[in-house]
Amino acid sequence: MGALKQYIDLAREHRSTLDGNAPAALNEGRERALAFLDEARRLPDGSDEGYEKTSVEEMFKPDFGVNVNRVNIPVNVARSFRCDVPNITTLLAVVVNDRFVATSTLQGNLPEGVRVCSLRDVPREELEGYLGRSAGGYDAAMALNSLLLQDGVFIGVDKGVKLHKPVQIVNIFSGGVPLLAPRRVIVAAGEGAEVSILKCDHTQTPGVKFASSEIVEIFAGEDARVEWCDLEESTPDTVRWCQLRCCQQRGSRVNICGATLTNGVTRNEYLIEVEGDGCETLLSGMAIGSGRQHIDNSSFICHSADHGHSDQLFKYVLDENASGAFEGLIEVAHGARHNEAYQSNRNLLASGGARMHTRPQLLIYNDDVKCSHGATTGQLDEAALFYMRSRGIPVDEARKMLMQAFMVDVVSKINLETLRDRLRYLLELRFAGGCGDVSCQGCHENMFNDA
Repeated sequence: MGALKQYIDLAREHRSTLDGNAPAALNEGRERALAFLDEARRLPDGSDEGYEKTSVEEMFKPDFGVNVNRVNIPVNVARSFRCDVPNITTLLAVVVNDRFVATSTLQGNLPEGVRVCSLRDVPREELEGYLGRSAGGYDAAMALNSLLLQDGVFIGVDKGVKLHKPVQIVNIFSGGVPLLAPRRVIVAAGEGAEVSILKCDHTQTPGVKFASSEIVEIFAGEDARVEWCDLEESTPDTVRWCQLRCCQQRGSRVNICGATLTNGVTRNEYLIEVEGDGCETLLSGMAIGSGRQHIDNSSFICHSADHGHSDQLFKYVLDENASGAFEGLIEVAHGARHNEAYQSNRNLLASGGARMHTRPQLLIYNDDVKCSHGATTGQLDEAALFYMRSRGIPVDEARKMLMQAFMVDVVSKINLETLRDRLRYLLELRFAGGCGDVSCQGCHENMFNDA
């Protein structure tokens, strides 16, 4: 049986239960998803353009269960996060597998004009105005997620509201059997609003196979400021297919950073539509791979308005037998004048067994632009290693220092100082090998005591 058929059959067999446990706006998308997937008959695999190095069909082929009946799976949130890190005060929400859990920290500290809640708590007409209406066409990622979706997270910031504390969403996988979690996050920033969001993916139960199907939809209104930072620290048995879709209105600024620190197989897709004049788009990513980790990032930024500026930077450090892939496309549409768009992918292979595939691309339909793209793949600088060893630094320590320094300019892309500090710390921990406990993911225990 193919990977897709098992989920189609499950959705049909348990359709009434799925619909009964989800808000009406989510249920309305299920029929469209079924029709699309019936026609597609499979998920993207190596024969599809852009998926040559990452077969989603293979990722989701194991017999993952789905928590159709919304069983409350117990989870000890604090036990999953034992490493001390620099203090960061956030508005915290937790998603256990695919179930939204609000904390007392969140409920008692939301300022006026800000909502962080389950999709179940969003009025139907409002939710229908956002679901599936962000950048990008309807595709297999959106269809699979919509087919099984029962809950999600809504972050709404009203016109002119500036949220000074970051919102933090912690996704936790927990359970004793293989499980697929469909997750959806909607971020709606009104005109002139400002919000920073940190999302962390963790796996609490090592040795159990988990799969994440996630769609993130970001709507940045006129002159809005949105920062999104996504950290993945999962296990070798976790697969993740995450698609971020973003629409930008006039004068908005969006800063998106993704970091894969530990994982199994990951496919991240970024689809950004710059619809308004004078927008700024920063998209950056880092991937650290060892063992047999596989990390694939795909990006598409379309400038369809005037005077936009976009800058992409993706960096990989791959060791042992890890593999990576990056494919990026910048499109400047007909009539979109005076845009500047830049894309760079730089990769460091720290062993002979590491492999990297890269393909940056430009699609330009007029002359009034400044655009560039490029990619480099190399190894550790032997001269720098020799110099550091001659100064008494052990070779393993020198290697770690060089790999960490390689990632500095990605970290510097993050605007919020507290998030930069956190990522620096987690990088140090990752290159140092952590504490040796796969359940120790680097978040401050005190933050989770009220979950």
